[in-house]
Amino acid sequence: QVQLVESGGGLVQAGGSLRISCAASGRTFSSYGMGWFRQTPGKEREFVASIDWSGGRTRYADSVKGRFTISREYAKNTVYLRMNSLKPEDTAVYYCAVDRTGWGIRADDYDYWGQGTQVTVSS
Repeated sequence: QVQLVESGGGLVQAGGSLRISCAASGRTFSSYGMGWFRQTPGKEREFVASIDWSGGRTRYADSVKGRFTISREYAKNTVYLRMNSLKPEDTAVYYCAVDRTGWGIRADDYDYWGQGTQVTVSS
């Protein structure tokens, strides 16, 4: 079992930056791919970014490519999402998740989820 706790969300102006974090429990963190998804009311959970177990391969949604960066820090069992040039349409609850077999782009690829952190971008 893996437990995930997101933090770092908040209110930021358009054009600003924010870094959100996801701390994972358990010693198997380094074996798993990690992903970030986001969701707004009435919409399905949307893929944002993912990173493989080694940290060497990443994937991004087209809507965030060039603005967001996913990274991981093994010593702290933590994955980060650095968000630059934020837009109002980035407003959502952001979730991190564990992919035990890869670093997929579908929510169904992921086995464990955090509780989410709210990111609000004002115009």
